[in-house]
Amino acid sequence: MRYLHLVVTTLTGLLLIMGSLGMPATGDPDSPPSSHVSPRYIEQGYKETAVPNMVTFVLADYRSFDTLGEVTVIFTGAMAVLLILRGARSEAEE
Repeated sequence: MRYLHLVVTTLTGLLLIMGSLGMPATGDPDSPPSSHVSPRYIEQGYKETAVPNMVTFVLADYRSFDTLGEVTVIFTGAMAVLLILRGARSEAEE
């Protein structure tokens, strides 16, 4: 059973390495997001959203569902930490 864990971990690591090697370099101007999506956001963003701040209209309009998911994960984690700390404090008081 120990070797099975080692094999699964090794295969997972190899898949992650292979996947990361296939990604474009950070800031690569020829990557698909930089060559197709970013110019559209820059050129059409203000016309479509009427928000003067580029970061705000990308996060609040174009990527709103993704941002909502990230905020939900952070909120859930924060609530879990608060509940754990609250439970630890009440046990210490008893």
